[in-house]
Amino acid sequence: MSDIILARVSETLATEQSLESLVRQLLEMLEIVTDMESTYLTKVDINARLQHILYARNSKQMQIPEGLIVPWGDTLCKRAIDSDTFFSNDVAGRWADCDAAKALGITTYMSIPIHLSDGSLYGTLCATSTQQKQLSPRGEQVLRLFAGLIAQYIQKESLLAQLREANAALIAHSYTDALTGLPNRRAIFENLTTLFSLARHLNRNAIIAFIDLDDFKLINDQYGHEAGDEFLIEVGKRLTHELSQDDIIGRLGGDEFLVACLSKGEDESENAQINLLKTRIGAIIAGEYWLGNVRIFYPGASLGVVEVDPTTTDADSALRAADVAMYQDKKGKSKTRFLTID
Repeated sequence: MSDIILARVSETLATEQSLESLVRQLLEMLEIVTDMESTYLTKVDINARLQHILYARNSKQMQIPEGLIVPWGDTLCKRAIDSDTFFSNDVAGRWADCDAAKALGITTYMSIPIHLSDGSLYGTLCATSTQQKQLSPRGEQVLRLFAGLIAQYIQKESLLAQLREANAALIAHSYTDALTGLPNRRAIFENLTTLFSLARHLNRNAIIAFIDLDDFKLINDQYGHEAGDEFLIEVGKRLTHELSQDDIIGRLGGDEFLVACLSKGEDESENAQINLLKTRIGAIIAGEYWLGNVRIFYPGASLGVVEVDPTTTDADSALRAADVAMYQDKKGKSKTRFLTID
């Protein structure tokens, strides 16, 4: 029997599975070794003073309700821990004050606490019967072994969850501009790849707007870098708030931003859609800004807006074309600097 149990445990641990799957297999094996009617795993919430029956195996007369929540102070498990008792086959005589044991008809009870590596109590692993049973050395060994395995698995799951959260945070950080919270250059190119793929699927063009904030260096020089940062943050907020959620909005770096979207199809001419987006973005960025204690009127940015066919142009080429168009816009317009408002 011992060899069979060890073989099953080895096979169980060799497969990647959930805590529930692992515990249910261990409860089945624990029942076989201890010859008990019910085996179950509990979780203890010390702060709330509650015990939860997480998973239970009931094969005979006794039924330990899975999902049951009981006050921790009323349980056999707490009494066993407090009295350092691992096993009793005279529950009615030893713990006559335990109403839960009476209600469930528990005569024989064995339990071991599950402690995590930090010493905290996770819960208990238990086996019970309505019949009077004797404690076997093998049953005690298996119960202690399984409790240790469950504790290790819980800690492994907790560590993996923490690692997944940390990894997700790192990924999010690597795709986010730290100052504005917008997608950064790396994220922009991945989003453009997705946009171009969608455009090809829908037989639509893509529109790219390259934004360069004129006189940004002058704002930094005149009012300080904190004011410059506040200006960039506010531009990002205005673009995000005013444009569609379907639009790609990001900061390429420095004073350069990007907006990209799908064309509307054949309803409007190419120039009409370009001019409309250019006008909208220009109106969004132009206006009054509070930069700390300074209020300025910003006349607007240089904009390069192009519409490209995604079947013949990739994202990188489209961005370069928009960059060229932006410089043409910068050269072609009269120079109007921002104004300080008293």
